[in-house]
Amino acid sequence: MQQELRVAAYAVCVRGDEVLLARWVAKDGVRRWTLPGGGMDHGEDPVDTVVREVEEETGYLTEPTALLGIDSIRRSWLRRRRAPGDWQGLRIIYEAQVTGGALRNETDGSTDLAAWHPLGAVPCLTRVQLVDIGLDLWRARPPVGRSRLTDPANG
Repeated sequence: MQQELRVAAYAVCVRGDEVLLARWVAKDGVRRWTLPGGGMDHGEDPVDTVVREVEEETGYLTEPTALLGIDSIRRSWLRRRRAPGDWQGLRIIYEAQVTGGALRNETDGSTDLAAWHPLGAVPCLTRVQLVDIGLDLWRARPPVGRSRLTDPANG
């Protein structure tokens, strides 16, 4: 079985009663809101990753202010004429504050739109689960950095 690990860093940026989100475009063209962030380059520090990714996707310069938690996601797949695969994503989630830059959309990337959304409107958005996990970590600040939404003890 082919195994693959992807490490990424994401930011929860809250300003007043709004959260900054980026709209991710899946390979099939489906669009869903997500936390700004993305994959870590080999040798890159996770803090540098989140700062770089937020700027790429939103135009904002940010400063991480707290490590909120780490989330792990796992997917299995079957590929045509290949062995089954086992993919794991390790997602490092930071709280961050905007320190400069200007809101803009990413071009030629994995997202196509960046916007502030009222926290109360988030449940109505078409979004990936990472948004809910990040906001849960931001609100609850669990000591071990695991969201109640993914904690097996809450299953």
